[in-house]
Amino acid sequence: MSKVFVVSTSIFKSWKHVQTIRARGLSMVGAAPLGPVSLMGRSLLSLKDFNSDEIKSLLWVSGDLKHRIKHEKQYLPLLQGKSIAMIFEKRSTRTRVSTETGFALLGGHPCFLTSQDIHLGVNESHTDTARVLSGLCDIVLARVYSHSTLEELEKEASIPIINGLSDLYHPIQILADFLTLQEHYGKLDGLTVSWIGDGNNVLHSFMMTAAKLGVHLRIATPKHGTQLVMTSDPMEAAKGSDVLVTDTWVSMGQEEEKKKRLKDFHGYQITKKTGSVANPDWTFLHCLPRKPEEVDDEVFYSPRSLVFPEAENRKWTIMGLMVSLLADYTPQTKMPRF
Repeated sequence: MSKVFVVSTSIFKSWKHVQTIRARGLSMVGAAPLGPVSLMGRSLLSLKDFNSDEIKSLLWVSGDLKHRIKHEKQYLPLLQGKSIAMIFEKRSTRTRVSTETGFALLGGHPCFLTSQDIHLGVNESHTDTARVLSGLCDIVLARVYSHSTLEELEKEASIPIINGLSDLYHPIQILADFLTLQEHYGKLDGLTVSWIGDGNNVLHSFMMTAAKLGVHLRIATPKHGTQLVMTSDPMEAAKGSDVLVTDTWVSMGQEEEKKKRLKDFHGYQITKKTGSVANPDWTFLHCLPRKPEEVDDEVFYSPRSLVFPEAENRKWTIMGLMVSLLADYTPQTKMPRF
């Protein structure tokens, strides 16, 4: 049975948003054609600000670019003459490489800025940085510690701001996850995703997006925060699921909590036993980097694991997002089933 336990305030707020989506009937299940969608000039701080058709459009553009560039070997300089400022307060492999190579592949120029290169909020205010970069670049991707930094940049910038990761949300990861699942299952509507792990920014973004795509979401996370009815039993969460998902238990900035967190998450490792109660064709996702205590090798390197296609799709979805925000582009391939 589901149990009452404590979760973080941010999860509670995300859950309230999910309830609002359901109440308004915004899940948009089925394969209805998309309405008119134009995202040019928009920012992406969280997918809670995007409706069902807009998210589907982003996935469609991403899949279209992947097909035309990777499989058809077409050259599409859709962002020629444009530049992106990439602000990284937190290091990354997938976010940096996917954005740099993706933007260059589309004909644009990426500019990578670490805390050693740019004095964000230290020697220069967020307001001044946003205004300066607005005159030098066409778009900014920022990977930051605090979500409020993104909100300040977006408020003052005259160009789109993309959340490359913050303490609250990781929207570009979720776009890659849903593109991966759509490719594997042929649709998203009706799938059940079970999150087993920490109540972090990736989970928050799943909660902002799943209902809009007709995806059922189950959550198992250890006890900490405000009361909410979910479950703390990983096996209960996994039962009847199509997709098992986890993430790091100790995020950057939480290293001092590692010993306690490893104790709190005892029993949450995803194994074949976890999958034994899931649907027969269950698959596994992890946004990486992965630690063995989160998922064992038998699952991580098995045919059920989609982690490496998921990692590759970080590139195609960031490309789809950047094209959607900067260019008037219409996909050339047929809209996939969602």
